[in-house]
Amino acid sequence: MSEWTRERLNEINTGRLPGLFGLEVLRVEHGELDARLDLRPEFMAPNGFLHAGTVVSMADSCCGEGCLASLPEGMAGFTTSELKSNFLRSTVEDDALRCEARLVHGGRTTQVWDATVTRESDEKPLALFRCTQYLLAESDPRVQRR
Repeated sequence: MSEWTRERLNEINTGRLPGLFGLEVLRVEHGELDARLDLRPEFMAPNGFLHAGTVVSMADSCCGEGCLASLPEGMAGFTTSELKSNFLRSTVEDDALRCEARLVHGGRTTQVWDATVTRESDEKPLALFRCTQYLLAESDPRVQRR
């Protein structure tokens, strides 16, 4: 069983970007992570619509935390090496976001994750997201810093 439970992920988010945003991990298991984010005025662009950076931050956080919960034996961390987003629609602050992140490739040194960010109010997708995570071995000094 993975040490990366929903409770632990929510705890380690405290004081870090996902926690500052208010990201709440709802469910996590190998290869899957679901989360929620209440929208606030600070997440809006000057035009009054949702800022794209909010969506990317949510999706990248969900894929990264899913990656932690799905690391293969001998790996202890990761870094995002590539990401891409396609925006389909927007929303305003009187809503919340949901994100479903799914592992689509689990290799020895990389993982590829897809995420869909939806409006909670009508479950319509706002954005499609894909990222590649470069996996870091337990012996890698970059994972010793945490």
